[in-house]
Amino acid sequence: MPDVKENKPSKDPGDGGCGSLKPQTPGQNEEDKSGRKDSPPHLMDTVNEVSKLSIAHEIVMNHDFHMEEKVLPPNSLEGKVKETMHNAFWDHLKEQLSATPPDFTCALELLKEIKEILVSLLLPRQNRLRSEIEEALDMDLRKQEAEHGALDVSHLSKYILNMMTLLCAPVRDEAVQKLENITEPVQLLRGIFQVLGLMKMDMVNYTIQSLRPHLQEHSIQYERAKFQELLDNQPSLLDRTTKWLTQAAADLTTPPPTSPDTSDSSSVACPSPNEAANNSVPLNPTMVLSQGFLNLLLWDPENEEFPETLLMDRSRLQELESQLHQLTILASVLLVASSFSGNVLFGSPQFVDKLKRITKALTEEFNSRPEEAMLTVSEQVSQEIHQSLKSMGLAALSSDNTTSLIGQLQNIAKKENCVRSVIDQRIRLFLKCCLVLGVQRSLLDLPGGLTLIEAELAELGQKFVNLTHHNQQVFGPYYTDILKTLIPPAQGLETKVESL
Repeated sequence: MPDVKENKPSKDPGDGGCGSLKPQTPGQNEEDKSGRKDSPPHLMDTVNEVSKLSIAHEIVMNHDFHMEEKVLPPNSLEGKVKETMHNAFWDHLKEQLSATPPDFTCALELLKEIKEILVSLLLPRQNRLRSEIEEALDMDLRKQEAEHGALDVSHLSKYILNMMTLLCAPVRDEAVQKLENITEPVQLLRGIFQVLGLMKMDMVNYTIQSLRPHLQEHSIQYERAKFQELLDNQPSLLDRTTKWLTQAAADLTTPPPTSPDTSDSSSVACPSPNEAANNSVPLNPTMVLSQGFLNLLLWDPENEEFPETLLMDRSRLQELESQLHQLTILASVLLVASSFSGNVLFGSPQFVDKLKRITKALTEEFNSRPEEAMLTVSEQVSQEIHQSLKSMGLAALSSDNTTSLIGQLQNIAKKENCVRSVIDQRIRLFLKCCLVLGVQRSLLDLPGGLTLIEAELAELGQKFVNLTHHNQQVFGPYYTDILKTLIPPAQGLETKVESL
């Protein structure tokens, strides 16, 4: 894969020369707090291996993964410094080219880098174009021309533009065409560099797409091998994973908590304590792993003891946790609303979809302002039910029912709300079934109150299953070794372990 570089000239203004203007890599020649100029070689090797592993894992797990240029906020200090240094460099180049006789020092450095970029954009089979670029931008020849004051920067810029037209992706055609209208040499070179930076990013993303099938085919073996290399250097690398699975096993052998508080006026009954699990079943690896993965959807963000084997998916799991929370609120609203408006309204897919859109839009800020969000939701939902009943010629809700509806919807803001607790419990039960039975089979027997969010549950369940399945394939041997110490042989570990 080509190296990903920041899309800017690899030179910054400074003294009169250009070779000294290349920026340093972050941290280069900087001393750490202990006074050492460089990190220990084994530490740098570990960082590099983790970086490679993370990129490969991200490409496999995220089909939308692509590289983007880092865009700094224009008013940020870093953005202002970057812009100032870039402007200084291009002003310096303009001064050199305008001098009598012209100074081509920076221009030669610039042309050399442009040549390297153009060559990097070529595919292996494009040998003719490679030879053409090598000849047109022969730096030894161009240096001789510069020494005699005969370097034609404008002519070379036009050649570079023609080559960019051949090599750019269709999405960059317009940007390249705009460059053809620029006549001022330095402004043109600056524009060329900007567009070449975008073309480099296009090539990186093309390479990623090309590599994805190969990585998917070999990712399990690759990730496991890389993790083993890290484990060989750091024997304690599975300590947090062991704690995670130990806790999961303990959760399955601990009596479940009491039912959610039923003190509010919800008309929905709470499940019995044993509805979501049957503690009489002996422990097995599948149960422990399923419980462990479900526990990750309740992980305290302040808890740094996250299992090592899942660190690369921590952000993905946090996103799934957020989606689960959003679905809990959505399903709770729909369940309460349906208990007041009956089957007539909720038999209409259009009405249900409208309530979903309203609720999703109004609960975007739920985490930071739950009471305010649910107050608005209660008002909008009750109004929508009233208008829909009226338009269908049905009797409107009584004043008492409207007040009760609004009150129950507002109570969803409370964590201990019975409806919310029931829905959360049932969604987690659904996800647990997905891990054991698969998504499609789990959708055939949805717990009560979840049928209205079936499509959303299917999407959430599939993401969760894909993530857990990949990690079980990669780290299965490590999980097996840990589980052997947690589950007594008499409980059937030997016959179940292969399911990992």
